[in-house]
Amino acid sequence: MSSPRLAVALDAPSPAPALALADALSGMPLWLKVGLELFTAGGPELARAILARSFPLFLDLKFHDIPHTVRGAVRAATRLGARMTTLHLEGGEDMARAARNGREEGRAEGEGPLILGVTLLTSQQESGLSQSLVVQRAVWAREWGLDGVVCSGREAGAVKRACGRDFLCLCPGIRFSGEAGDDDQRRVVTPEEAVAAGADFLVMGRPITRAADPAAAARRALEAMDRARL
Repeated sequence: MSSPRLAVALDAPSPAPALALADALSGMPLWLKVGLELFTAGGPELARAILARSFPLFLDLKFHDIPHTVRGAVRAATRLGARMTTLHLEGGEDMARAARNGREEGRAEGEGPLILGVTLLTSQQESGLSQSLVVQRAVWAREWGLDGVVCSGREAGAVKRACGRDFLCLCPGIRFSGEAGDDDQRRVVTPEEAVAAGADFLVMGRPITRAADPAAAARRALEAMDRARL
């Protein structure tokens, strides 16, 4: 990708506040992420409402099931119009390849969504083994034909060295410098650190969604990302 992208996590419990936030961010160069709770509450209608607001949709459902089921889920996500989706690499090679087949079956034209493999949740504590585990799973994801992985910004550089610059790294757990976390993210970095490490996508939730002015917080993040690229 030519430059890193910022995805805002719409981690709301229901469609109304999620769409209000989308409206507050209208016109900004952002992707919007819909996770398990919000998709369960709002379903495809909520996803279509986000797409109608001209935001690229990141459908972050972390598929992990038998290959046939994941194939069908990715096919449905493709037909829905998602631009990116995720699966757990612990599901194995057959599941990953089934996801690719589902994307192929679902797309009428274009490339369909990027499929990224979750290596290790950023809620898990960092340890001496965490980076080697993330890198090993990233190598598997590349061999299985996925587009990239979800990893901490602390691990993005190692993933890029092992898998190549074109292999995508999406990094959640992004916090502004000096910001104290009040959630379950552990392996966190700043926007500047993530970009410097080679992240292609940065995911930010509460630092933007809980801000008094979400649009101003999103602009702050985008500006920090731009500075890191200079």
